Amino acid sequence: MFSDRRAAGEQLAAALAEVAKPDPLILAVPRGGVPVAFPVWRRLGGDLDIIQPRKIGSPFNPELAIGAVAPDGTELRDAALIARLGVGEDYLRREAARQAAEAARRLRFYRGDRPPPRVGGRHVILVDDGVATGITDLLALRLLRRDGPASLTLAVPVGPAESIARLRAVADEVLCLEEPPAFQAVGEYYAAFPPVSDDEVIRLLKAAWEGTRLAPRESPLTPPDNER
Repeated sequence: MFSDRRAAGEQLAAALAEVAKPDPLILAVPRGGVPVAFPVWRRLGGDLDIIQPRKIGSPFNPELAIGAVAPDGTELRDAALIARLGVGEDYLRREAARQAAEAARRLRFYRGDRPPPRVGGRHVILVDDGVATGITDLLALRLLRRDGPASLTLAVPVGPAESIARLRAVADEVLCLEEPPAFQAVGEYYAAFPPVSDDEVIRLLKAAWEGTRLAPRESPLTPPDNER
């Protein structure tokens, strides 16, 4: 159990510091991954930025991820789950296009006209506040892998063993602090798990870009984004 995202990030940072590589590129999955990644950046240095995959939810249960999509339209689908649920191609195309557009909008909103970080040749650490199905993080890892990082690490506080195993097949290293046998939801493993606001994401990113090592804070100002 983690007290909040900041505490989870500090625990990840301590564990990562034992195997730290020079000048890492730390990429957070917004919104919840940003306050987790910030203490990692404060401890390890390097650069902090974001990567913005979006969940494609089931038409029958939007919280259930049946795929993920990147701002450029790159998709990853859970074919077995889609077949089992009987989800049609028309819905998949429409929802993927909608989520890709939203991912692109958020990326512009958070980063402005700042150029994207260079991934090639860097030691990249992908950080999220937890893994459920893991499909958004899996897409993020695949996108990063194609850009040729020197190493690719996933760091998350908590996730189910089955999902973590899938992610280990893509990353060079996976650091998951807790893999509960009876996993329910990411928020169950935090004493405080408030939604993270857009303002907080921007505040932390700007602080990192300006080299200001301020303390992250939890913010309940916006509804959950349910991006896993």
